[in-house]
Amino acid sequence: MSVLQQPVSESVQPGDSVTLNCTIHYKTCAGEHSVYWFRHGSGESHPGIIYTHGDRSDQCEKSPEAGSPTQSCVYNLPKRNLSLSDAGTYYCAVASCGEIQFGKGTKLDYGCKEDHVLLVYCLGVALALCVILIIVLGCVMYKMTKKTSLLCGATHPQPSGPAVPSSPNQDKEHDDSLTSVHYAALNIIHKKPKTQRQSIAMERDTV
Repeated sequence: MSVLQQPVSESVQPGDSVTLNCTIHYKTCAGEHSVYWFRHGSGESHPGIIYTHGDRSDQCEKSPEAGSPTQSCVYNLPKRNLSLSDAGTYYCAVASCGEIQFGKGTKLDYGCKEDHVLLVYCLGVALALCVILIIVLGCVMYKMTKKTSLLCGATHPQPSGPAVPSSPNQDKEHDDSLTSVHYAALNIIHKKPKTQRQSIAMERDTV
């Protein structure tokens, strides 16, 4: 007896539907048998039974070759409206003629998981680039604003004190005082020295 499961793996999306196939080939002991479906989910230590076909042989067909004891039985397990909880590996097991035979399993994998991880990664990178760009633009704008304020301050210096308006007459007098030249004539009088006689006469008069 051999158990063949198709497909080996199936990539699905939430809400999809899929049909799992289990084909059993008998060479001897074509009596009644029971078919069981097990699911081994991620993080589970042992697979759990989810469905059984019971003691049925109405889905079996004999080999077309004359005199061949080979018999094939096909069992399907339909899954509708899949969710994340349905992910895992599904095994088909056949109990017949005092033995149990397991198939290699069919794995249901959600391909959207990797897509979601890639999308989150891309969004994270894009967000980081946007933050860096905003910081760079902010620094550039700050430097440009600071440079402009310094240039304006150097071009238009502020006066140190209030300016006192002057009248036109004061300006004219100030200009005249700067340009006019004053001349002074010196009259030097040379006195002749007094004689000795005059000096004596003056002394007598004084006494």
